Amino acid sequence: MPYVTVKMLEGRTDEQKKNLVEKVTAVVSETTGAPVEKVVVFIEDMPKSHYAVAGVRLSDQ
Repeated sequence: MPYVTVKMLEGRTDEQKKNLVEKVTAVVSETTGAPVEKVVVFIEDMPKSHYAVAGVRLSDQ
């Protein structure tokens, strides 16, 4: 059973997340041969205050 975790900055709509999950599931199933009903996708939304590049949080830019 494949597990996929997608980490991304918050701000995507429910519709965007729905499309992402559908497409990731289809590609994982196609490339691994796993049945669609066995593919699990986790979405982890990160606030900009929890993400930094070069020592600067995105929320501080």
